[in-house]
Amino acid sequence: MEITRRHCLASFAGALSASAATLQQVRLGITTDEIDEDVATAAGFLHKHGLGYAEVRSIWGKYNTSHTLDKVREAKAIFDQHKIKTSVLSTAFFKIPLPSDTPQGRGILDSQWALLDSGMERAKIMGADKLRVFGFTYDGDKPDAAAYPRIYELLTEAARRAKRRGFRLALENVGQSYIWSGAQAAALLKAVREDNLGLTWDPNNAATSGEMSFPDGYRLLDPQRIIHVHLRDFKKNEAGKLDWCAVGEGEMDNLGQIRTLLKAGYKETFTLETHYKSPQGKAHASATSLAALLKVIEKV
Repeated sequence: MEITRRHCLASFAGALSASAATLQQVRLGITTDEIDEDVATAAGFLHKHGLGYAEVRSIWGKYNTSHTLDKVREAKAIFDQHKIKTSVLSTAFFKIPLPSDTPQGRGILDSQWALLDSGMERAKIMGADKLRVFGFTYDGDKPDAAAYPRIYELLTEAARRAKRRGFRLALENVGQSYIWSGAQAAALLKAVREDNLGLTWDPNNAATSGEMSFPDGYRLLDPQRIIHVHLRDFKKNEAGKLDWCAVGEGEMDNLGQIRTLLKAGYKETFTLETHYKSPQGKAHASATSLAALLKVIEKV
């Protein structure tokens, strides 16, 4: 059979169409400061690679909540120029040790409520209805089990405050947090029933807790409460601890995780948050992991 130029072009167009359709299903973005702190540089990178979403954490060298509203509007205008949507606005809300129930502790909580308000103001400007938040941190080998009821109470209050303004809270499981593993995230979701509080599921973070995050930790979760997902990869070092690495060079089953989420009806957003350090810089690290992740997505 003679392979004509028209046949080749048709095949190439079909491949592009399939890839575009897959990226519509897997609504993938990247945390912008893991590309570059400069918003225009990061937005240009996303547009160049055919991505339509960004997770916004630090911009121009500072947390988004530390910028003026006018500066955030400037970021939104740059995103609009590059046809980029904000999937989630990342905040450091409740990424602190649990304050004591004392006048001093209540003062710390007041500053956290102000931070939540600040995050919601900026999320509104960026056109996002999800804020990434946390569930408090602790020192030592294990969390204090007696602290959980108060944590759940405070997160319930946070969700109610956010709901009144039309926002969802996407709580991230993260190392040295009371919500680190899939098991701890599952317990949180059972205790806090507010329907606008969900999970930023980070299976790689959960793996650093010692849990087999996928499939074991994931199986414990209500998939309907997962409203954002972080993707990257890890491998064990000689000491048995986990190091971040480029996607495809480690142990994380990204294909299995994405497939399982989609099978469960997941229609929310994904973020590549590589954390992998390349000698050639952040943009190269994100580009390397993105290329491998797109190959994974092609198999979904």
